[in-house]
Amino acid sequence: MTFRERARTLARRSRSALLAVAIGRADGAVPDGVTVFDDEFPAVANLDPDLLAALRHAATDAAREGIRFVVNSGWRSPEYQEHLRREAVAKYGSDEEAARWVATAETSAHVSGDAVDIGPSAAATWLREHGARYGLCQIYRNEPWHYELRPDAVSAGPPPLYADPTHDPRMRR
Repeated sequence: MTFRERARTLARRSRSALLAVAIGRADGAVPDGVTVFDDEFPAVANLDPDLLAALRHAATDAAREGIRFVVNSGWRSPEYQEHLRREAVAKYGSDEEAARWVATAETSAHVSGDAVDIGPSAAATWLREHGARYGLCQIYRNEPWHYELRPDAVSAGPPPLYADPTHDPRMRR
């Protein structure tokens, strides 16, 4: 690696580290173990009230089967969303590939409080199997953890999955 390449890499890491320090709980970052009942975290408290009610109802029922819902991500500030987008571009090498995994702040359902990423995998599996009865639906085939509220799913079943966010017309604003 040349001196110039090393300097650029260090500068990128420094900017990323600085931003990572600036992004915190108030922006929607969550520590491990946060649940849908933890209102003290903006990532939970700022979710759409109907989405949050459905999640809590489902989590209560899932708990009877020994399944615990953990919020890996919920509401996010626009700054946090853009930080995640920049990280995805760096990871995947292009804006086009990053768009398959991370929306912009202008299009993200997380920024509007309309989406939640649920873990662990047992909870996401439980939601995939039972979520429609609460109106909770997986939206993207490549994101089994990402759920949004679709009230019509209670009577009509879940909508068809998009392959990834680039196939979702809401992302084309």
